[in-house]
Amino acid sequence: MTTINRMSEVAEVSPQEWHIWRTFHLMRRQLDRALETQLQGDSGISAPDYEVLLALFEAPEKQLRSRALGDLIGWEKSRISHQVSRMAARGLVERRECADDLRGTWVRLTADGHRAILGAMRKHATKIRQIFLDVLTDAEKDVLLSASARVLDAIEPRGCASDNNSN
Repeated sequence: MTTINRMSEVAEVSPQEWHIWRTFHLMRRQLDRALETQLQGDSGISAPDYEVLLALFEAPEKQLRSRALGDLIGWEKSRISHQVSRMAARGLVERRECADDLRGTWVRLTADGHRAILGAMRKHATKIRQIFLDVLTDAEKDVLLSASARVLDAIEPRGCASDNNSN
């Protein structure tokens, strides 16, 4: 009996469903790796740097509370803290205390961070188009968008997400 057949019996997932999952999982990991390599090679920033910089770039006044930043990109408080510390040491972001809540901090995009994200965006978007968007038909993009939204909703149904921005 093959491993997939044994897994199917235990988890009540058919061999075809396991194949779909494994192929998707491999694609996602390879896509992440290819995009990370492109960012490092072309812009000298990591994918985590890019996520933080992009969130701040798109935020009002180019700043977010630490907790809001973590919620937006789906990271735990400690990961945000360590990543922001590394980026602050490189001059890409700065931390500021929140005047109306001494427990909270603001993370703000610096001029160097602004230049870094602008420098990365065009080549990164080109790579996303080349290895992802251009290989899908319009119908496949619609299906992928719909499926992604349903999976995200299954993970955290709309309306149940925390709106707590106290940090």
